[in-house]
Amino acid sequence: MNKKTVIVYTTNDCIECTMVKKVLTEEGIPFEVRDISKNSSFQKEVEQYGFLGVPVTVLNDRAIKGFTNELKEIIDLAKC
Repeated sequence: MNKKTVIVYTTNDCIECTMVKKVLTEEGIPFEVRDISKNSSFQKEVEQYGFLGVPVTVLNDRAIKGFTNELKEIIDLAKC
């Protein structure tokens, strides 16, 4: 089975980003952090998903913006 990689696009001063990372950690979901304030190419990646701000959480072709109920869908997919 291929390992599923969750990516969280973030900045250091983003409260919602911190909440997303906290929930993923509590759920035991490993994730890669991509700080858009430290790497402009990460901002371009966020824009390719159709978003301008963070947090954006990505798993495979599924991308969600913010700390919303949709995050549960990402968590459920990552656990499969």
